[in-house]
Amino acid sequence: MPTLKSVRLEHRGGMAFHAEPSSGHPLDFDDRTSNTGASPVETVLSALGSCSAMDVISIVTKKRQDVTAYRVEVTVTHEVEGRDLSEAAIRRAIELSALKYCPVNAMVSAGATTVHHRYKIRSEGTVSYSTEGEVISTGPYRRPDVVT
Repeated sequence: MPTLKSVRLEHRGGMAFHAEPSSGHPLDFDDRTSNTGASPVETVLSALGSCSAMDVISIVTKKRQDVTAYRVEVTVTHEVEGRDLSEAAIRRAIELSALKYCPVNAMVSAGATTVHHRYKIRSEGTVSYSTEGEVISTGPYRRPDVVT
């Protein structure tokens, strides 16, 4: 049975809100006028990036990729560094995250937002190379699990 996720928001004046998620890790939100907390849009982008990054690192680890550094810029660009990396394995991990595993990507791209999943790979080892490209684009108003 899946764990029920919930958040309780409390108004703190102006545009400030304090969030108490069921995880027990509180967050503060605000607009840029008083700038005392995170913006909701930045938080969604953070959630999208971290959701996808957790999927990708899990998948490439299972594919025995020797990743030594990994960053995601939420535009979404996955930057992967390591030894003897397979571009196909990295591309497939990103695609699986975008189309199957990341519920944040599904929610965001089901609306008016287009989500582009790009990658940059720098691999050292037997065959050293650097490459970049786009794996997939999802949205607007399309469920990523039915993108062709």
